[in-house]
Order: sequence, then C-alpha cells, then structure tokens
Amino acid sequence: MSTLHEIMGRARAFLEFPLFQMGSGVFTIWTLLYLVLLTVVLFYLSGKLRSWIADRLLAQSRLQLGVRQAAGTIARYVVIAIGLLVILQTAGIDLTTLNVVAGAVGIGVGFGLQNVASNFISGLIILFERPVKTGDRIEVGGVEGSVTRIGARSTTVLTNDNISIIIPNSKIIAENVVNWSHTDDQVRFKIPVGVAYNSDVRLVEQILLEVARENPEVLQVPAPAVRFIGFGDSSLNFELRVWTITLTHRPGVLISSLNFAIFDKFRAKGVEIPYPQRDLHIRSGALELKQNAPKS
Repeated sequence: MSTLHEIMGRARAFLEFPLFQMGSGVFTIWTLLYLVLLTVVLFYLSGKLRSWIADRLLAQSRLQLGVRQAAGTIARYVVIAIGLLVILQTAGIDLTTLNVVAGAVGIGVGFGLQNVASNFISGLIILFERPVKTGDRIEVGGVEGSVTRIGARSTTVLTNDNISIIIPNSKIIAENVVNWSHTDDQVRFKIPVGVAYNSDVRLVEQILLEVARENPEVLQVPAPAVRFIGFGDSSLNFELRVWTITLTHRPGVLISSLNFAIFDKFRAKGVEIPYPQRDLHIRSGALELKQNAPKS
C-alpha cells in the first residue's frame, strides 16, 4: 500500500507542477490536460449534436436538407462557444486575465489571419442568408457541381467527375455565383441548331418540338418552344428551349440525348445540317489553269 500511495503522490505532484502564473491562479499540467481533454470531448459531442439535429430532430419536418444542416451547424457553434467558456471557468482560469492575450489574438487576426477571419464570417453569412445551401447546383470561379457541405471556413462542391473541390467561403460571398436550384430544381436549357438555307423552317420547328415531347426528362409544362434566332453565314439558326427538373445536376446528359434525337430525325426527314460555306471573289488579275501532260 505504501508503494501505491507513493506512486499516487508522485503522480499528483507531477500533475500539480506549476507551469506559469495566471492572475491569482496557477496553470498546472493537470489544468492543461483538463483543457485538452474536455475541448476534444466538446468538439466531438457538438459534432454529434449537429448530426442529430440535421438527420433526426428535423428529419421529419418539411425543411429542406440545407436548412436542417444550417440549423445544426449554428447550434454546434453556439454549444462550442458556451462550452469553451464553461471549461475555462471550471479549470480555474480567470477570463479577465486573458485580455492581453485577446488583444494579441486580435492583432494576429488583423494581420496574419485575415483570410481565416474573412472565410469564417462569410460562412456565417452563408448559413444565415442561405444564398447557397447543401444540395444546390452552383457555378463559381469556373467550378460547377453540387454543394455537399458548408463549413466554417470553406464549402465543398462535388463535380460530376466525383471530384470534391474546396471553395473558400469568402469567394462565394465576393464573386458572382450561379445557383441553378436556388428557388427550385426547374431549369430551362437552350439547344442551338443550324440547318441549310433550303430547309423548310416549319418542318424544322415541328421536328424539334417532336424531339422535346418524346424525351421523358423534358417537362411538358412549361411547354417546349422553338425560336428562329436568325440568318447565319452558312445556316438558318434555331434554338430549342426545354425545361427539366430531373437532370439539373447532369445537364450534359439531357443535351446529348436531345442532340442525338435531333440528328436522327433530321436525317430521316431529309433536313440538311450544312457545312461552313465561303464565297471566293477574284477582283483583279487572271487565273491561269495548266494541265501537266501525262508522262510517257
């Protein structure tokens, strides 16, 4: 027993070894371990709370997935902020002694951590204003894909190539963002089509509308439409306009299927898709043609 008491005494003496003075309190190794352990537990439990709110508590409601995840993320930030204050107080740290440290951190944020602070504030703006939410199809800075996660510092976008691209939140706030599904998933696509000048324009219109009606991914309300755009250098230019709600996240699939169907129907109906044409005018001089005599 004496050996056990001796070991426990040494361990206690080690944990109570003072590292530095903080106001009227002493910061020991035990205080450090206490802060690290409870902070790790706090972040772990707050993450579980976020998932529980988004996937269980609000799962039965009519709220969209982005709204549920935003609510869970905000709740997590609140719990972390309150939890850190409680941990510091229970560890015996007088928060008034941290004024100097807070001032130093403020200077650091002002100089070295500008981007981090900007991205964090932008993340809060995104969560509250919701210009972009989880599940949206967006285009920003040449990146196109579906939003899978909105974090405190960055937003994750998954492309159709199954590649996750991390975009800083400040970029979403500062730049123009194309959100294909901001209000709903109903999106209109425009498919340009060119035909030869000797084509029957009413037949072309009829064929394009038939293609749109026969495609199961094209909505019939709003109805498909055909526009005669103008007279090109080599072709009469039309535009097929269709609406879809199912292939918003895969626009290339819809455009490709419509182009295949248009080509097949044009070929069956004898509608010509022209090659580029150019007229050559010789303004002066003479053009001499010579034919080489066959070799014997």
